[in-house]
Amino acid sequence: MTDERDGFPVLRRDVAGIDVGSEEHWVCAPSRTGDGRDVERFPATTPGLERLIAWLQDRRVRAVALERTGVYWIVPHEMLEQAEFEVRLVDTRELRRVPGRPKSDRRDCEWLQRLFSCGLLRGAFRPPETVCLLRTLVRDRATLIAERADWLRRMQKALDQMNVRVHRAVADLDGVTGMAIVRAIVGGERDPHRLAALRDYRCQKTEAAIAEQLTGHWRADHLFSLQQGLKMYDAITDRLADYEREILQQLAAMAQTDDTPPPPTNVNKARMIQKRGEEPLRQALYRISGVDLTTIDALGVETVNVILSEYGPDLSRFPTEKQFIAHLVSRPTRPSAVGSPCEPPKNRSAAAPA
Repeated sequence: MTDERDGFPVLRRDVAGIDVGSEEHWVCAPSRTGDGRDVERFPATTPGLERLIAWLQDRRVRAVALERTGVYWIVPHEMLEQAEFEVRLVDTRELRRVPGRPKSDRRDCEWLQRLFSCGLLRGAFRPPETVCLLRTLVRDRATLIAERADWLRRMQKALDQMNVRVHRAVADLDGVTGMAIVRAIVGGERDPHRLAALRDYRCQKTEAAIAEQLTGHWRADHLFSLQQGLKMYDAITDRLADYEREILQQLAAMAQTDDTPPPPTNVNKARMIQKRGEEPLRQALYRISGVDLTTIDALGVETVNVILSEYGPDLSRFPTEKQFIAHLVSRPTRPSAVGSPCEPPKNRSAAAPA
């Protein structure tokens, strides 16, 4: 049943609006008698959120519109879901485009409640809790990979300043030969021929050519920087191994089948997956989705891992490939901090990319 309120058709009365803040949350909900609206503010602490939930339950609220502000919406969203509320996460970019939006926190929560009750709010998709857990692990791992790459660049800078041209002698500083040479230098080796003798048998350059590049101008300060960089590199590598084990455990908990995927039809891709040690991850991703997405050209195991950890194994919320690609293009180049999502739309008419 619908009625009119200030010219807007009210489609739902059992909804509330919450303006989220770092210190306090403003909430607007129907009154107990149902003939008006009440506004209250609650501290952003956990006890404050528990009182907020009890206040909503007392007013028989079933659905809540929650403004996505920074990272402050995450805990209210999770606690409201645990209390079995229907939570609609609202993108602030969408709200800014609605004319007449009030500026105060009190008026803002009233605005949210009004728009939600009239069916004028489009919500963003948030994956299930198990996917959120996986997403946190994958995002943290990506951060560590970027930090490790930064320490690798610092190591290369220290070597360059000593004219030890490891990156000219071998293709990759973090390859088998490159890291063997770096560890020998940190261990005290200075003879370029002994360093060159550490080359992997698959290395295309001769020992003499490598030794030419490894004759350095050794300085204590740069050697110290190289030593510290290697320690940081190794420490992050150890943490990455912890994350990879935890990711595999989370994927195992999400598995929908015990089947093993067939080997990749692309021989080169199969060889690269084995070389990188990604086969266990490929199989785990197959077991949660039921399909081996790495068979798609240009999609590697890591790319599939990111896609499934961001959206979950069910991509049916995107009716067409075109909508999915349009959402990917609309995403920022870097995810927001501390797990703030760039969410896909629930459907074309009821949600916008966030």
